Amino acid sequence: MEDLIQKIIEFRDQRNWKQYHNPKDLAISLSLEASELLENFQWKSNEEALTERFEQIRDEIADVGIYLLLLADDLGIDLEQTILDKLQKNSEKYPVEKAYGSRLKYTELGD
Repeated sequence: MEDLIQKIIEFRDQRNWKQYHNPKDLAISLSLEASELLENFQWKSNEEALTERFEQIRDEIADVGIYLLLLADDLGIDLEQTILDKLQKNSEKYPVEKAYGSRLKYTELGD
């Protein structure tokens, strides 16, 4: 992961774009790219989108990942550890015996 982050930073720095990459603008860009990802699915079935727009979907996923990694790096967040921590929290909110096969939110799973 660290090599990938360094390649992204090198790309950014070669173009002098760091000046535009503050947390607010990175978060906005992340949201915009996620919306562009969604646009590939608009008015299509899942199958149609994946057949007709797969390359564009790949590109938008890459853009989302790039902005996410830049934002995490800028904030000093270890993304890998943060994801592991969140998985642990989610495993407590969604225990297998209650959540297995369910689409309910943890607040609706009951005791």
